[in-house]
Amino acid sequence: MRPPYLLLDIDGVLIPFPNADGSTPATHARHDVVPTGRSADNPVTVWLDPAHGPMLMDVIRTGLVTPVWCTSWRQDATTLIGPLLGLPALSYVDLPRPQITTSHPNGYLWKRDHVDAWLGDAPAVWIDDDFTGLDHAWAAERTAKGTSTLLIQPDPHHGLQPAHLTGLTTWVSQLPTARAA
Repeated sequence: MRPPYLLLDIDGVLIPFPNADGSTPATHARHDVVPTGRSADNPVTVWLDPAHGPMLMDVIRTGLVTPVWCTSWRQDATTLIGPLLGLPALSYVDLPRPQITTSHPNGYLWKRDHVDAWLGDAPAVWIDDDFTGLDHAWAAERTAKGTSTLLIQPDPHHGLQPAHLTGLTTWVSQLPTARAA
Protein backbone atom coordinates (compact mmCIF):
# COMPACT_ATOMS: atom_id res chain seq x y z
CA MET A 1 0.00 0.00 0.00
CA ARG A 2 1.06 3.56 -0.69
CA PRO A 3 2.40 5.47 2.33
CA PRO A 4 0.26 8.30 3.71
CA TYR A 5 0.75 11.71 2.19
CA LEU A 6 2.66 14.24 4.23
CA LEU A 7 1.05 17.57 3.33
CA LEU A 8 3.38 20.46 4.15
CA ASP A 9 2.36 24.07 4.54
CA ILE A 10 5.01 26.80 4.49
CA ASP A 11 3.77 30.04 6.10
CA GLY A 12 3.57 29.55 9.86
CA VAL A 13 5.20 26.11 9.55
CA LEU A 14 8.56 26.68 7.85
CA ILE A 15 8.36 30.47 7.69
CA PRO A 16 7.33 31.75 11.14
CA PHE A 17 5.12 34.76 11.57
CA PRO A 18 6.91 37.62 13.34
CA ASN A 19 6.18 38.27 17.01
CA ALA A 20 4.47 41.51 18.05
CA ASP A 21 7.88 43.21 18.16
CA GLY A 22 8.68 42.04 14.60
CA SER A 23 11.22 39.43 15.68
CA THR A 24 11.51 35.90 14.34
CA PRO A 25 13.24 32.93 15.97
CA ALA A 26 17.02 33.33 16.19
CA THR A 27 17.37 29.92 14.51
CA HIS A 28 16.00 31.27 11.22
CA ALA A 29 18.08 32.83 8.44
CA ARG A 30 16.88 35.57 6.11
CA HIS A 31 16.41 34.87 2.39
CA ASP A 32 15.01 37.06 -0.37
CA VAL A 33 13.03 35.09 -2.97
CA VAL A 34 11.16 36.07 -6.11
CA PRO A 35 7.85 34.19 -6.34
CA THR A 36 6.11 33.64 -9.65
CA GLY A 37 4.51 36.85 -10.84
CA ARG A 38 6.92 39.15 -9.00
CA SER A 39 9.85 41.01 -10.47
CA ALA A 40 13.42 40.58 -9.26
CA ASP A 41 13.41 44.14 -7.93
CA ASN A 42 10.48 43.25 -5.64
CA PRO A 43 11.55 40.10 -3.75
CA VAL A 44 9.81 38.60 -0.74
CA THR A 45 11.85 38.21 2.45
CA VAL A 46 11.42 34.86 4.19
CA TRP A 47 13.00 33.47 7.33
CA LEU A 48 13.89 29.76 7.27
CA ASP A 49 15.45 27.46 9.84
CA PRO A 50 18.29 25.56 8.11
CA ALA A 51 17.64 22.63 10.49
CA HIS A 52 14.20 22.05 8.94
CA GLY A 53 15.64 20.55 5.76
CA PRO A 54 17.63 17.78 7.46
CA MET A 55 14.77 17.10 9.89
CA LEU A 56 12.30 16.71 7.02
CA MET A 57 14.76 14.63 5.00
CA ASP A 58 15.10 12.24 7.94
CA VAL A 59 11.33 11.70 7.81
CA ILE A 60 11.23 11.47 4.01
CA ARG A 61 14.06 8.89 3.93
CA THR A 62 12.06 6.54 6.17
CA GLY A 63 9.72 5.94 3.24
CA LEU A 64 6.79 6.05 5.67
CA VAL A 65 5.24 9.11 3.97
CA THR A 66 4.94 10.67 0.52
CA PRO A 67 5.73 14.38 0.96
CA VAL A 68 3.68 16.96 -0.95
CA TRP A 69 3.57 20.73 -0.62
CA CYS A 70 0.15 22.02 0.45
CA THR A 71 0.62 25.76 0.44
CA SER A 72 -0.39 28.94 -1.29
CA TRP A 73 3.24 29.00 -2.52
CA ARG A 74 2.20 26.23 -4.97
CA GLN A 75 5.06 25.37 -7.39
CA ASP A 76 7.23 28.08 -5.82
CA ALA A 77 7.49 25.77 -2.81
CA THR A 78 9.55 23.37 -4.92
CA THR A 79 11.53 25.96 -6.87
CA LEU A 80 12.19 28.55 -4.15
CA ILE A 81 11.65 27.26 -0.61
CA GLY A 82 12.62 23.59 -0.93
CA PRO A 83 16.09 24.27 -2.41
CA LEU A 84 16.91 26.71 0.40
CA LEU A 85 16.29 23.86 2.84
CA GLY A 86 18.05 21.19 0.77
CA LEU A 87 14.81 19.37 -0.04
CA PRO A 88 14.27 17.48 -3.28
CA ALA A 89 11.63 18.59 -5.78
CA LEU A 90 8.25 17.65 -4.35
CA SER A 91 4.87 17.67 -6.03
CA TYR A 92 2.25 20.09 -4.72
CA VAL A 93 -1.48 20.33 -4.29
CA ASP A 94 -2.53 22.87 -6.93
CA LEU A 95 -4.61 25.09 -4.68
CA PRO A 96 -6.73 27.84 -6.20
CA ARG A 97 -6.27 31.52 -5.45
CA PRO A 98 -9.55 32.27 -3.70
CA GLN A 99 -10.84 35.79 -3.23
CA ILE A 100 -11.29 35.58 0.53
CA THR A 101 -10.70 37.93 3.45
CA THR A 102 -10.23 35.21 6.08
CA SER A 103 -8.49 31.84 5.97
CA HIS A 104 -11.65 30.30 7.48
CA PRO A 105 -14.51 31.52 5.24
CA ASN A 106 -16.72 28.55 6.20
CA GLY A 107 -15.39 28.13 9.74
CA TYR A 108 -12.57 25.85 8.62
CA LEU A 109 -9.30 26.23 6.71
CA TRP A 110 -9.97 27.36 3.13
CA LYS A 111 -7.65 24.66 1.75
CA ARG A 112 -9.58 21.79 3.28
CA ASP A 113 -12.21 21.18 0.57
CA HIS A 114 -9.49 21.14 -2.09
CA VAL A 115 -7.29 18.85 -0.01
CA ASP A 116 -10.20 16.51 0.70
CA ALA A 117 -10.95 16.18 -3.03
CA TRP A 118 -7.24 15.77 -3.84
CA LEU A 119 -6.69 13.08 -1.19
CA GLY A 120 -9.77 11.02 -1.97
CA ASP A 121 -9.48 8.05 0.38
CA ALA A 122 -5.70 8.30 0.82
CA PRO A 123 -4.38 8.52 4.39
CA ALA A 124 -2.54 11.71 5.31
CA VAL A 125 -0.59 13.69 7.82
CA TRP A 126 -1.20 17.40 7.27
CA ILE A 127 1.05 20.00 8.88
CA ASP A 128 -0.47 23.49 8.89
CA ASP A 129 -0.61 26.24 11.48
CA ASP A 130 -4.16 27.38 10.70
CA PHE A 131 -6.60 24.57 11.54
CA THR A 132 -9.85 25.15 13.41
CA GLY A 133 -11.91 22.78 15.49
CA LEU A 134 -13.91 21.92 12.35
CA ASP A 135 -10.70 20.77 10.64
CA HIS A 136 -9.86 18.53 13.58
CA ALA A 137 -13.41 17.12 13.48
CA TRP A 138 -12.97 16.45 9.73
CA ALA A 139 -9.73 14.54 10.42
CA ALA A 140 -11.39 12.53 13.18
CA GLU A 141 -14.31 11.69 10.89
CA ARG A 142 -11.96 10.56 8.07
CA THR A 143 -10.10 8.38 10.56
CA ALA A 144 -13.35 6.92 11.97
CA LYS A 145 -14.35 5.98 8.41
CA GLY A 146 -11.06 4.10 7.91
CA THR A 147 -8.88 6.79 6.32
CA SER A 148 -6.17 7.59 8.84
CA THR A 149 -5.70 11.36 9.07
CA LEU A 150 -3.46 13.28 11.47
CA LEU A 151 -3.34 17.06 11.72
CA ILE A 152 -0.24 18.67 13.20
CA GLN A 153 -0.57 22.34 14.09
CA PRO A 154 2.64 24.20 14.95
CA ASP A 155 2.57 27.55 16.70
CA PRO A 156 2.87 29.99 13.77
CA HIS A 157 5.43 32.13 15.62
CA HIS A 158 7.75 29.16 16.22
CA GLY A 159 6.93 26.87 13.30
CA LEU A 160 7.83 23.24 12.89
CA GLN A 161 9.59 21.65 15.86
CA PRO A 162 11.43 18.30 16.18
CA ALA A 163 8.64 16.97 18.44
CA HIS A 164 6.13 17.44 15.61
CA LEU A 165 8.16 15.16 13.35
CA THR A 166 8.77 12.64 16.11
CA GLY A 167 5.02 12.47 16.70
CA LEU A 168 4.39 12.14 12.97
CA THR A 169 6.88 9.28 12.60
CA THR A 170 5.48 7.47 15.63
CA TRP A 171 1.90 7.84 14.38
CA VAL A 172 2.69 6.70 10.83
CA SER A 173 4.80 3.75 11.98
CA GLN A 174 1.82 2.46 13.98
CA LEU A 175 -0.55 2.42 11.00
CA PRO A 176 -1.49 -1.10 9.82
CA THR A 177 0.00 -0.42 6.37
CA ALA A 178 3.32 0.70 7.87
CA ARG A 179 3.62 -2.44 9.97
CA ALA A 180 2.78 -4.65 6.99
CA ALA A 181 5.44 -3.01 4.80
